[in-house]
Amino acid sequence: MPLTIVLWSVAALLGAGGLAAALAGRRIDATRLVYGLCFGICLTIFAAAVMPRGAAALTVALPMGIPWVGAHFRLDVLSAFFLAIVNLAGAAASFYAIGYGAHEKHPSRILPFFPVFLAGMNLVALADDAFSFLVAWEFMSLSSWALVLAHHEDAENRRAAFIYLVMASFGALSLLLGFGLLAGASGEYSFASIRAAQHEPWKAGLVLGLALLGAGSKAGLAPVHIWLPLAHPAAPSHVSALMSGAMTKVAVYGFIRIVFDLLGPPAFWWGIGPMTLGAATAALGILFATIQSDLKKLLAYSTIENIGVIFIALGLALAFKANGMALPAALAFTAALFHAFNHSLFKSILFFGAGAVLTGAGERDIERLGGLIHRMPQTAFVMLGAAMAISALPPFNGFVSEWMIFQAILLSPSLPQWSLKLVVPAVGATLALSAALTAGCFVRAYGVAFLGRARSEAAAAAREVDPWSRSAMSFLLALCLLAGVLPSYMIDTISPAARLFVGGRMPAQEEIPWLSIAPIAESRSSYNGLLLAVFIAASAALAAWLVHVLASRKMRRGPAWDCGFPEQSPATQYTASSFSQPVRRALGDIVFVAREHLDMPAPGDTRPARFGLEIRDRLFDGFYMPVSRGVGYIADFLNRAHYLTIQGYLGLVFAALVLLLLVVAIWQ
Repeated sequence: MPLTIVLWSVAALLGAGGLAAALAGRRIDATRLVYGLCFGICLTIFAAAVMPRGAAALTVALPMGIPWVGAHFRLDVLSAFFLAIVNLAGAAASFYAIGYGAHEKHPSRILPFFPVFLAGMNLVALADDAFSFLVAWEFMSLSSWALVLAHHEDAENRRAAFIYLVMASFGALSLLLGFGLLAGASGEYSFASIRAAQHEPWKAGLVLGLALLGAGSKAGLAPVHIWLPLAHPAAPSHVSALMSGAMTKVAVYGFIRIVFDLLGPPAFWWGIGPMTLGAATAALGILFATIQSDLKKLLAYSTIENIGVIFIALGLALAFKANGMALPAALAFTAALFHAFNHSLFKSILFFGAGAVLTGAGERDIERLGGLIHRMPQTAFVMLGAAMAISALPPFNGFVSEWMIFQAILLSPSLPQWSLKLVVPAVGATLALSAALTAGCFVRAYGVAFLGRARSEAAAAAREVDPWSRSAMSFLLALCLLAGVLPSYMIDTISPAARLFVGGRMPAQEEIPWLSIAPIAESRSSYNGLLLAVFIAASAALAAWLVHVLASRKMRRGPAWDCGFPEQSPATQYTASSFSQPVRRALGDIVFVAREHLDMPAPGDTRPARFGLEIRDRLFDGFYMPVSRGVGYIADFLNRAHYLTIQGYLGLVFAALVLLLLVVAIWQ
């Protein structure tokens, strides 16, 4: 029954996309109709995904797809969890867009593809054979590409869409090759057949690498992350929230499905790749986020950092599982899924908030904002909570999942392999550095954008956004707080998936008194979000009360503290560039190419001093640009084949025939 509901709901999403396309040419504003339909359908799928049905998987085969094979769909505990993530984020984005979409200049470019994008993500989580999985994957990629290209009048957006399409094609090709290796010569593409087959170690290792490239490119895992900081700012804000909060989690689901389910029992070294790439991704993402002035690009790089955190936990789960350590494996696996859920919540809020700032102030450059807490107080309050959640500050949910990952890292000395004993502490140190930089990054972003004085006329004239947008953000913030205060329910919800895919589960958290959680045992470590939240609230209230009681009521006059500058001008405030200057100068020559250009006039010259900053991605310039030039050179060279004579074509065919005969002779 739940699987049937989900499939019919996916069909309804496709129908909503068709309806939006049909209404596009009739001068009818279908914004509220289409987004309202998407909101209701996503809630229906979410309810079906969380519907209690036991641990048994539900399957169905439909007469479509490959002839005599059909399309297979499956709903189990893992796919249900990711369906809940996708459709919770989809419902929030749809509700937000009912108000935000009214400001869209060209809604017909977005409305037909938005429900199709949702349908594609749902189909990926349901697919139970390689063909259906890849078709749904491409469906998701192409519809999201169309949404990235919605504002194609901007040349930068066209460039972002092109790079996204190239990387999406590369990821799909990697997954296609991986499934081809899993299917083998028999060509059994159903997941049940792949799951039952025996895979040689070399083949399993190659499929693992292809899964990291294919799923990692869609998730934003370094070094195949270059599309993400370009595509997310180009897309409309509610689409950016959906791509960051939901689509990247579908990519994580694809990796888990292939590596934890289809590949069979892991070797210990399988965990090293995801862990090291995850650590590098986390550090790279947050370092680039720290120096960004574009609010949406900052959030896009922050998504890369959080994807790295998730892959660190998945790599730990693989290492523990390979060594038969069921409880630590369950802890790491549960932490990865919990962080995926948490990131979906607070990153959706932050992208919604960026859209609200863009709507209310007309700016997303934080250097030109400031003082928005006075003009957009509700948005500022919600953004503050989301910034605390993504910075892993209690009592919000981001703290719980990252704390659980650190608890799993502390269990790594019991791993028998020396390679893991050396890699895991280094990964843990990188994760700690990333967590600290994340807090600094969002102190910078929030402080410069919302505090202080307005740095531009647009910021000074900002206004609060519509109630639809504010309600969507507030609801997700309440979920962030609820998941941080009462995390035991989420942990117990994930436990069936951990039992199925890593062979163990964490202790039942609902049995621990006072709503505490204990990842291993209460004697080792525990956390109580509810008591901590009560303590924080009581301490803040007590401090405020003492200040009001003990402070003198006498009026005193004195010179105002000028903070080091006597001129009260917005231009003398601390800027985003100056805030990130220590990080930029310390790591600018290592991680990214940062060049500062200072034009300081000589004494007596009345022209203003000018400061310029140029930041380049070392990976993009050092790897992708040479590859791009190489592909262009080969294409130009092969283009000469169009102008050969008949003798030249015959010679080319003869050379190809000789080469193929040599390959056959050597192969035999």
